[in-house]
Amino acid sequence: MIAQFLPQLQQLHVFVNRCYEVFHNIISQLHAFLSLKSDVLEQAQERKMMRMWHSLGLLLSILISLDEIIHQQSTLQQHWQSYYKAMQLVAHNPSQFGAESDLLQPLQRLITSIDQSIMKANLYKNCCKQMFERNLQEDHQFNERMKGITIEMFEKWDRVATDDMPDKRKLMAIVALALCHMFMFRKVDKKMMRTIWNSYKKLPTFHLYGYVIWSPCEFMLENLTEVDRVIDKKMIAAMTAAKSAQFIQNMEALPREAANTINVLDEWKYDMNEKLNETSKQVSRDHLALRISLFLRGIRYADLLCRLLKTLMSRLVIEQKAISRSSASAAFRLIETIKEIEKIFWKWRYDILESCQEASQYCNAKLIHLISAVHQTIRSETDFSYRTVDTLSALTVAENALSSSISRTNLIVASTALEMACYTKIFRGSDAEKMDELFIRLETLSSLGNIVYRTCNCSFLFWHRSFIAAYFSAIIEDNNSRPELFFDAINDIETILGSDDSEQNIKVKESVREELYELYEKLYLKKLCETVETDLRLTVHSHLQLDDRTPKDPMHDANMRLVNLLELPAVQLFDRLIDIKRYVEKYLESTFYNLTAVALHDSNTYMAMSLLAKQKYNLILCQSRLPFQKLDQGPDVLFIARNIDSFVENYDYNLNEQFFIEKDSKSKQLTILTVEHVANSIRTHGMGIMHTTINHAYQFLKKKFYIFSQLLYDDRIRNQLIKDERYFHENAEKLEKMYPVSRAQRFSASIRLLGVADDDLYLDKLRILITEIGNVMGYVRLVRSGGVEASMQSLGFLPNLDDVPSFEPLAVNAKLSSETISAAKLLDNVFDVAKKNVNQSDNYLQILVEVFAPELCGNTKYEHLNFFYMIVPPLTINYVDRMLSCKGKLGRRAKQNNTFTDDGFILGVAFILVLLDQHTYFSSLNWFQSVACECEEQIANASFGSKSSSTKNALDPSAAIRLAKLDQYQKEFQLLSYTFSSAKIFFNSNQDVAAQSLHTTESQ
Repeated sequence: MIAQFLPQLQQLHVFVNRCYEVFHNIISQLHAFLSLKSDVLEQAQERKMMRMWHSLGLLLSILISLDEIIHQQSTLQQHWQSYYKAMQLVAHNPSQFGAESDLLQPLQRLITSIDQSIMKANLYKNCCKQMFERNLQEDHQFNERMKGITIEMFEKWDRVATDDMPDKRKLMAIVALALCHMFMFRKVDKKMMRTIWNSYKKLPTFHLYGYVIWSPCEFMLENLTEVDRVIDKKMIAAMTAAKSAQFIQNMEALPREAANTINVLDEWKYDMNEKLNETSKQVSRDHLALRISLFLRGIRYADLLCRLLKTLMSRLVIEQKAISRSSASAAFRLIETIKEIEKIFWKWRYDILESCQEASQYCNAKLIHLISAVHQTIRSETDFSYRTVDTLSALTVAENALSSSISRTNLIVASTALEMACYTKIFRGSDAEKMDELFIRLETLSSLGNIVYRTCNCSFLFWHRSFIAAYFSAIIEDNNSRPELFFDAINDIETILGSDDSEQNIKVKESVREELYELYEKLYLKKLCETVETDLRLTVHSHLQLDDRTPKDPMHDANMRLVNLLELPAVQLFDRLIDIKRYVEKYLESTFYNLTAVALHDSNTYMAMSLLAKQKYNLILCQSRLPFQKLDQGPDVLFIARNIDSFVENYDYNLNEQFFIEKDSKSKQLTILTVEHVANSIRTHGMGIMHTTINHAYQFLKKKFYIFSQLLYDDRIRNQLIKDERYFHENAEKLEKMYPVSRAQRFSASIRLLGVADDDLYLDKLRILITEIGNVMGYVRLVRSGGVEASMQSLGFLPNLDDVPSFEPLAVNAKLSSETISAAKLLDNVFDVAKKNVNQSDNYLQILVEVFAPELCGNTKYEHLNFFYMIVPPLTINYVDRMLSCKGKLGRRAKQNNTFTDDGFILGVAFILVLLDQHTYFSSLNWFQSVACECEEQIANASFGSKSSSTKNALDPSAAIRLAKLDQYQKEFQLLSYTFSSAKIFFNSNQDVAAQSLHTTESQ
């Protein structure tokens, strides 16, 4: 780390050495100048050269600042010590570290020099303790001159500080000169030190850089050689008390300044607008003076606020004290005020530049006029001594410098020339003071832009990033905050991170920028997004709560605050633009998309929130393009189609109400599938899923019919069916053309042991297979009904379905654009598809019959299916027994099955009979009439037996139970008969299709 920082330390070392040389040179020149003999320059001692001394003090103050900054950098000191010791070790044994080079010794000398001069933080002392000529250090006259100049500078500073803000840079220069006098002449002047010590009454401490707070009196205590003789304990106690009082006063002044800042700023803005809007013809000398005073007033106010903030915030960090919420809010307002002042200066920059130019010309002309008057007076004298000639020459130099362009160099030349002319003696006292004021005014006007930049620079926030974080956290709640101004203050940080485009500076800037952006995003942007989202969510669901009738304060309305924050323009963070509104839009888009994706039934809610965001906050959100679902969406038809084998196995179908219900569930609820649910899925995925459903149903039926064929291929089953069929036809008259129940029961008993697998008997396996086939047909019918339902809702706004105009010809006749014609064509297609679904032109059951009937019916490969109708009676008995068993278990705590309806079985039977063209054969059995007669006969026998064996007062319990069972058995068969009749009606339109398909196959 230090190795990378070494080039900067070397540059600083070179700069410090240059400062030493300049200081030594100026002191030597001043001493030589004051020692000039009269034959060279008469009365050279009378030239005070105040500007030279002041510049010398400023040079020393730079070294003091460097000492204080280095002294505060404990991390730098620690790393430097480690690096210095490591380099010492390398220097003693370079071969061990492979550092044998001719450049090692120069590098070691540089490191040693940096350690002695810079890292010890003794730059100021080393500069003042340079060796001078003996005659200079023993020159009493030069000693008194330096002391007198220092005291005179302080007295002038004290007079100005009484009426105006104290000049901290000038005070630092004065203290530097005073202590430099002590180091140079090795003698402490008690009077001078005590005089300068009183500066604590005006300015106890002030901010230097970063966290550095500098106290002139404490600096004097650290460097004075005879402190006890010069400064007593009472003076130290008074200074300490003043220092503490300054901190307390600053804390108290913070809210007060924030409260007054609005009025003061508004007044100053009004005066600026009024004065600067005047045309050039209206601007007189007085108006120009008023303008300049306005400029200076704004600068002074910004400087006051900036000083207050720098000192206070640095003291808080050093003393590790917390700032109250109200004080922090006040500090926020002051920073915004500083940047608003800078913004106003930038707004009127051209007018300000013009006014400054005119004022500079006026001051310059005034100076030239005063100098010319004295110049003419001296020239009119008859006695021209050497001193008079020197004075005239100096005045001529001053006039020439002022006659040129107004620059810092020319002003320095002019003021130095006037000092060479001893202007305080040749000018009247009032004129001399006036000239000092004019020079100060010219320096101010010529560098007004730099002064505004310096006083309004808020780069000190770099060392107070926790303060920035506190501001970000308070933006939403603080109705008075102005983030765009505060970001201008944050961008000032970039000015101290390096002005060149070196790789190191770029990395530092990027690191600081990312740190600030993370703070901004975490503490404000995400918080703003969550607040907006919460407000939208509460507003959308506001109908669920009672209205709050409390009147709202429009000045503290949270919604208006959010609107104002979202309307702010994009803020700049270094070289990055942050669009707050777009950030919130992207957050809401992402959040709504993710939440909709995991819960499509909430899509309506998030669509409403998106529309509300546009209406309430002018946030334009992109559509998610996700499938649309409702709160009562139900199971997804597309998912069921993909897993149709599991669906038909785990769900029961009800033909009359047309719904599927789950057989069993691990939860306390059972899932159902209705027409409305299918319509919801179609609205979600589109009409195309209906064709997908038919394709999956076809693939499933192919597999099931193969299994169905295998189950009936057994010779024992076929022989038994042939035997029963022959028996029925031979005894039709005797049986009254009704297939006997006993024969069906005997069939069930005879094949009970066939095909036993997984605890399912043969008839159970066949019944389950037929039920699954029937469930598929019920599912196809349900999808078709759902398509009709969805289409009816789509066409609900059309007055007449039979008279829907075609929009494409209308658009063509109207000679509309090609895009409009394409849109009209799409609209026509939508109407055609919807009407087609409503009119049920696509009969999916008919399609399935057309596909399977030619293959199963009349094909020698499937001759073993010709007697399927004979196995239907045993299957119905098996079905009824199972249904009675399932219904008997309903309501029991340990139930494993919730079946109470299973119309898929009888629907499957009807479908297979249609495919095999065996409806007529099965009807000839009159099976349901036979069952009804059998039940009535058994009920009658049971009733007669119970009456004959019972007493007059009581009925045999076993007989009652038998009667109840027979009654349930009869009712279950009646329900099955009714369902079968419905299924026959359901497939009635398809019988002719099956017959026609069979005839076509036979002819081929």
